[in-house]
Amino acid sequence: MADSLQSPLLSGEDQRDGIERQQVHRKSNIDISPITTLKEFGRESWIECKKLWVLAFPAIFNTLCAYSLGALTTTFTGHLGTVQLAAVAIANSVLAGLGFGIMLGMGSALETLCGQAFGAGHIHMLGVYMQRSWIILLCTAVVLSPIYFFATPILKLLGQADDVADVAGVFTVWMLPQLIAFALNFPMQKFLQSQRKVMAMAWIALVALIFHILLSWLLIFKTGLGLVGAAISLNIAWWIIDIGQFLYIIYLCQDAWKGFSLLAFRDIWAFVRLSLASAVMLCLEIWYMMSLLLLTGHLKNAAIEVDALSICMNLNGWEAMIFIGFNAAISVRVSNELGAGRPRAAKFSVIIVVITSLIIGLLCMGVILGTKDKFAVLFTNSKVVMATVSDMAMLLGVTMLLNSVQPVLSGVAVGGGWQALIAYINIGCYYVVGVPLGLLLGYKLDLGAKGIWGGMIAGTALQTLILLLITYFTNWNKEASIAKDRLENWGGPLQNSNNGSLKAAENDGNHEHENIP
Repeated sequence: MADSLQSPLLSGEDQRDGIERQQVHRKSNIDISPITTLKEFGRESWIECKKLWVLAFPAIFNTLCAYSLGALTTTFTGHLGTVQLAAVAIANSVLAGLGFGIMLGMGSALETLCGQAFGAGHIHMLGVYMQRSWIILLCTAVVLSPIYFFATPILKLLGQADDVADVAGVFTVWMLPQLIAFALNFPMQKFLQSQRKVMAMAWIALVALIFHILLSWLLIFKTGLGLVGAAISLNIAWWIIDIGQFLYIIYLCQDAWKGFSLLAFRDIWAFVRLSLASAVMLCLEIWYMMSLLLLTGHLKNAAIEVDALSICMNLNGWEAMIFIGFNAAISVRVSNELGAGRPRAAKFSVIIVVITSLIIGLLCMGVILGTKDKFAVLFTNSKVVMATVSDMAMLLGVTMLLNSVQPVLSGVAVGGGWQALIAYINIGCYYVVGVPLGLLLGYKLDLGAKGIWGGMIAGTALQTLILLLITYFTNWNKEASIAKDRLENWGGPLQNSNNGSLKAAENDGNHEHENIP
């Protein structure tokens, strides 16, 4: 992977015009030709940008809808009282957030396998891969369920106030159906995403969001169920998404879904290894920024600093939704192209998405710096907090710039199947460099929240630099070969049985046990 690309992207002679190129890209496994002129680069860039935005825009919209489900629940429950607001916030961010991160991470293994299988034309294997992921994630949900049942003592152990912990514990128990919904949703999400059916996901998420708003108002206020009503509404919203996606799959994805199959249980431990690597990679990223608020909470004048940081993280979270969409888009593009044996197209897609994300990140940074004395008024009336936010604006701008590139490079890693490597890099950059440096600057050098944040930015910057270097020196020809080997080991020719399920065509002698290389 770290070898230099043997066939440079910018060399040779291009013999086809833009229309012919686009038709060849879509209808065959012929790689894009080497690019030698700015005109050719501009033409290919336009083609690639269209492909990326077709995936990224609905993915961003879908992510915003999912993000809004929890955000709106917190908004509604805020009208019930301060204890209820704190309880729901801590339950969603710490307990449900833990389940969400682990489930999403483990489900991300399908981005590699389904994306590469779809690119290679092994569409019949996508449904089997999804069923394997369902088995793994449902078992994971069972393992995580005690956290939901014993939420109150866990929160008290973590130092939360008794009244908040008691209320959060009741709310969390009612949220258990959401955990099961996560286990079913994320494999279906990656299944559809790998086939570029992201617009369907966006419409389903929008319908769920509208129902959630109406049900929250009805159950929380009109029926007097309060927090229990909020939990029921959130559960129903996630199950609407699950049912909608499943119906779409069984009726409109019949090439990829052939019914339930016993092949889903074959060599499942090999699948578990890739799922765990994906979960570790993602959770290390999610928990890194969560730890910023935790570490800041022990500073002097912590209330003001935490309030200011919360405002900054809120804005950073909304901006992150854009680049999570790009993460999904580039993961699909890279996995599809590698699976189809088009390494130069995969590399070019990475170049375009990094440039696009960097431009958007610079724009976001410019907006923050240009309005640093004004945007805090949207969140608070406190002059002290506003001043603290203004003082942190440069750190927020730099964070937004880094977050424009880092999620995209992580998406490249998932598309290429490098999750285990990235997990080790995250441990080193985040928890060996970033957190210790932040503690040193924040506590020892008495720089407070700015010091902690600055140290953690250094960790993110180091990780981004390493990912850039890995991507730059990647031998994409070799990655395409690895993708081919992976599909041969995990796939094989399959045929339909009379009852609609998939069975191995053992008479062909080509189906091998699935082992991750």
